[in-house]
Amino acid sequence: MFGCLVAGRLVQAAPQQVAEDKFVFDLPDYENINHVVVFMLGTIPFPDGMGGSVYFCYPDQSGMAVWQLLGFVTNEKPSAIFKISGLKSGKGSQHPFGAMNLPQTPTVAQIGISVELLENLAQQTPVASAAVSSVDSFTEFTQKMLDNFYNFASSFAVTQAQMTPNPSEAFIPANKQTYSTALTDSESTARSPPSLSSLGATVAEFQDYNMAYNNLREEKKQ
Repeated sequence: MFGCLVAGRLVQAAPQQVAEDKFVFDLPDYENINHVVVFMLGTIPFPDGMGGSVYFCYPDQSGMAVWQLLGFVTNEKPSAIFKISGLKSGKGSQHPFGAMNLPQTPTVAQIGISVELLENLAQQTPVASAAVSSVDSFTEFTQKMLDNFYNFASSFAVTQAQMTPNPSEAFIPANKQTYSTALTDSESTARSPPSLSSLGATVAEFQDYNMAYNNLREEKKQ
């Protein structure tokens, strides 16, 4: 009914059934696992009104099992990917595997699936750090880089009262403020960049700006 996948390893499609409504997958060498995928095989659906809560279990320093709720799978959402790399030092939560007496090995963690009513699943809260971003890594990197660049550029902002009029300068409004960009003075250009939100700056523009800024710093050193 269920499958489990870890990158670089074979798919597990035969979980250990520890109760009529509970299934467990072993995860050897779990400390080297960042993400795990849990999915339905498509052979047997959940009964109407039922779904599966997905738990991650690992042994703490004393060898006791620590269970944390990752999320859910249902007939409408038959697969899910979870991040477990940040859960290996977290606190446990309530879980339905307490009476299972599952054997614990120091290097082996477990994924547990409990079949429950959908209304019960709706009342449960998974650990926040298990959620995986829906944005691809390059997009996320680009967004964060541009956010940091914008914050850096904004740190050079001056008020109109602080600005000295100069015929060789052009002014670009951004966020109801005005930044000065000198067209002939490379240093002023580096210290007073225009707004990203106004110009729609791209990664290439950031690289050009960064190169010009670094060149200016090298010239000042000489």
